[in-house]
Amino acid sequence: MIVADHSLVNEFPAHVDQIQELNLSDDTFHKLYNQYHELDREIRRIEEGLEAAADETLEGLKKQRLQLKDDLYERIKAA
Repeated sequence: MIVADHSLVNEFPAHVDQIQELNLSDDTFHKLYNQYHELDREIRRIEEGLEAAADETLEGLKKQRLQLKDDLYERIKAA
């Protein structure tokens, strides 16, 4: 199974510089960024079959990732 790359720089390639700058200068952004990537890693491990999880659990994790991505994008746009 091919698993999509949902890293922030892949999701928002036009904002790579802003992402890097905010990650270094904004503590809240940095915290959300780390949460997003930890969640993304967990989802990838499930999708790749390295960890087991119920479908409902996986869908819940994906919804959390989407909410974090939305929050991070709002911060990127505001910067």
